[in-house]
Amino acid sequence: MKSKYLLLASAFLVSGLTFAQKDELKTLKKIYDKDEIKAKDLTEYKAAIEKSEPLLANASESDKIYLGFYKSLVPFIEAQEAASRPENRANPQAALIKIFNANNIFQLADNTSKVVELEKTSGKQVLTKSINEDIADMKPMLLNYAVNLGKQKNYKDATTVLYSLYLLDKTDLEKLYYAANYAVNDKDYDKALTYYNELIKQNYSGERSEYMATSKLSGEEVTFASLADREKAVKMGTHEKPRTEQIKSKRGEIYRNVALIYNSKGDVAAATKAVAEARAANPDDLTLAMTQADLFMKSNNIEGYKQVIAQVIAKSPNDPNLFYNLGVLAAQANENVEAEKYYKKAIEIDSNYINAYLNLSVLKLNGDAAIVEEMNKLGTSAKDNKRYDELKVKREAIFKSTLPYLEKANKLDPKNEDVYRTLLNVYNYLEMTSEAKALKASFNG
Repeated sequence: MKSKYLLLASAFLVSGLTFAQKDELKTLKKIYDKDEIKAKDLTEYKAAIEKSEPLLANASESDKIYLGFYKSLVPFIEAQEAASRPENRANPQAALIKIFNANNIFQLADNTSKVVELEKTSGKQVLTKSINEDIADMKPMLLNYAVNLGKQKNYKDATTVLYSLYLLDKTDLEKLYYAANYAVNDKDYDKALTYYNELIKQNYSGERSEYMATSKLSGEEVTFASLADREKAVKMGTHEKPRTEQIKSKRGEIYRNVALIYNSKGDVAAATKAVAEARAANPDDLTLAMTQADLFMKSNNIEGYKQVIAQVIAKSPNDPNLFYNLGVLAAQANENVEAEKYYKKAIEIDSNYINAYLNLSVLKLNGDAAIVEEMNKLGTSAKDNKRYDELKVKREAIFKSTLPYLEKANKLDPKNEDVYRTLLNVYNYLEMTSEAKALKASFNG
């Protein structure tokens, strides 16, 4: 009998805790739904969170999810209260940014996604509509925040914010792609690999059309969400000079990065398998073929490399971009003879391919640093003086060999500062005074 009464008392206790927790949830939802948060609302919100925490152990799974969501909202409720103060009304975003940080954003995004998933599964929509409205309002601000973090080279936080944006809207795979890229920049290769593998699983390519037009008011080019939106703006007369840009598939880059990460871990088999599977699923994707060729080159599988390159060239024998990229690939592997051959082929197809001229000049100048280093180490003996003269002749030959490519690049893009400076250095070294003077005048004129 005694144990029966104890069980009954325990049941009443749990029941009481549940009712108390439901009351706290009601309070939290009421404040969350407010358009403007006052100081008293913030105090009440924090008190409700504090009261609910001891009750979590006995809460249902759904109540835990809701309470986790409301708790992660505390910094943002604080920000809303700060923004509503008279001294902050002129610039409410400044008050919000002070409280924003990558961890707060991630906690909110993580808990928000759990609530949305819970309500989707249960079919009971309590917060989903409000959450979706808030997400639509927050996304542009969070994206700007991530971009600024990236510009500051704070890649760790930029990764977190971009991944949070993906959690808030899992159809927006582009945010996961950029989160993976920032994770690479942060050298967090395990995280990058997780994100890239999710992109592969979702069959993400990023291939799309972008619709741009120039604003008549600002003179700046803007990107529209759709072709219809751009056509509407042009028709209304607010924008002009419409153009469409095709964004190429990122699939090859993703697999290449996955392969490089596996390679860095010493797992060449996993890298090879990932790219082979990708090519099997996308046999016509030339970027993937280039990735496989790059991997073969890095693993010293020359036969495999030659086979893939032959396949690629057979598919696009008249594509200057293809041969240029093959040149880049070969140059990265220090296969300079191959690289020169491919760059020259790109120029043969398109005589105005400026990047091929630039890279040819870089290729020619590659040996200069080693020559200068040797020259600087020489002494003043007769033997050293003879060697110095030999190196000087060799260096002059290198500079002369690069002249045609630099001059053609300068002709194609006379205001390109990199071309200008490199060509000017060559002219000066070769004591081509009149040419250097004319180049300066044309560049500064």
